[in-house]
Amino acid sequence: MSARSTRWALASLSLSTLLSSLATSIASVGLPSLMQAFDASFQLVQWVVLAYLLAITTLVVSAGRLADIFGRRPLLLGGIALFTFASVLCGLAPTLWLLIAARAAQGLGAAVMMALTLAFVADTVPRGKTGSAMGLLGAMSAIGTTLGPSLGGLLIAGLGWRAIFLINLPLGALAFALAWRVLPAGKKTPDRRGFDGIGTALLALTLAAYALAMTLGRGSFGSLNIGLLIAAAVAGLLFVIAQTRAENPLIQPARFRDQALNASLAMSLIVATVMMATLVVAPFYLSRTLGLDAAMVGLVLSTGPLVTALAALPAGRLVDRFGAHRMMIVGLFDLAIGTFALSRAEFGIAGYIVPIIIVCTGYSLFQTSNNSAVMTGVASDQRGVVSGLLNLSRNLGLITGASVMGAVFALASAGGSEGTGQRILASAAAARGMQVTFQVATALVVAALILATIFGRRGQRA
Repeated sequence: MSARSTRWALASLSLSTLLSSLATSIASVGLPSLMQAFDASFQLVQWVVLAYLLAITTLVVSAGRLADIFGRRPLLLGGIALFTFASVLCGLAPTLWLLIAARAAQGLGAAVMMALTLAFVADTVPRGKTGSAMGLLGAMSAIGTTLGPSLGGLLIAGLGWRAIFLINLPLGALAFALAWRVLPAGKKTPDRRGFDGIGTALLALTLAAYALAMTLGRGSFGSLNIGLLIAAAVAGLLFVIAQTRAENPLIQPARFRDQALNASLAMSLIVATVMMATLVVAPFYLSRTLGLDAAMVGLVLSTGPLVTALAALPAGRLVDRFGAHRMMIVGLFDLAIGTFALSRAEFGIAGYIVPIIIVCTGYSLFQTSNNSAVMTGVASDQRGVVSGLLNLSRNLGLITGASVMGAVFALASAGGSEGTGQRILASAAAARGMQVTFQVATALVVAALILATIFGRRGQRA
């Protein structure tokens, strides 16, 4: 492709990435309005968010494999069309249950978009520019996450809750037109080896059971959660067995033996788990320990996504210049320094903002280098499924982080709730919870750093 065609292709992929991340964050701000509009409880309304996340988590790998079989361009166009159509259904939904169903369909479209944007980079961008392209997609993802709450608040205030979904109609139409116009056609004939339906169903069951185990109960972990974890483990074992026996497996058995890829996926999961802690734990620390009001908490919390967006493009250039493996080590080292500083929980607002800048800079560098290292070492007919695995590892990390890191904070800060009427006690408890949570986070990052040191040589061959 010419340089001009490559730029337009990246613009198309960037818009798809922006849409899928925006749809994740923009719905959360609308939950109070949805509770009022449908006269529903929070437990029911939260499924507007969960249905979208569950659809992405359970189907992103299968979407990547379908693209490897039938071609990436037609499937991406179908994913954008489904996402846009489902967004309209969300905006017109007369009942909460229809809204939840439409959000699940929107999540299916988003799963296709997320799985294929990374895979398309390897098809459209020269190897020497892969890092910059990955950095651009990382920046767009961070911008979508950052923009969601503020844009959603403005739309709800001016036009009502339906506008947060209908805004995707013009954006989705633009994304479809761009993709139709500029993305390369790729393979023109389907791969006749077929699709692994049994493996797909078992993987979806595994991931759905795990995601539900981590999200149901709002912090409590009871018999239902344990049962779902057991179901996930059994289904996962059956999935691995099925892949070794299938004629055309969803994931080639050789992938299970690829230590470098397994290490990259494990690091992605670990880092996402750690990053989720900044979203789950920090609001309590900022409000209870530092005494910030809601507006100030929101302003301080926006520092992280903003830094991630700003750091992503320079991170891509550094990866192109110095190599993915070296920058991966630097990114994880930055993360370790930042999480350790957060575990000290000292020096007021500055003691939070400075470490979070270090954490998010390290995250951008790691994410860009890890994605670049993995995708440049994958054969063309496996890029879709491997891209799906990368997105899956990140999503599972976010889900795990919300549950596990939240539980660590709750246990460490036990005994200092607001209900005691002792604000000083609550403040000290939140500070203690912050310290313990980020001590655990630092240990996790060190583990990822060890994995990168041992198995991360893959990026040096890119």
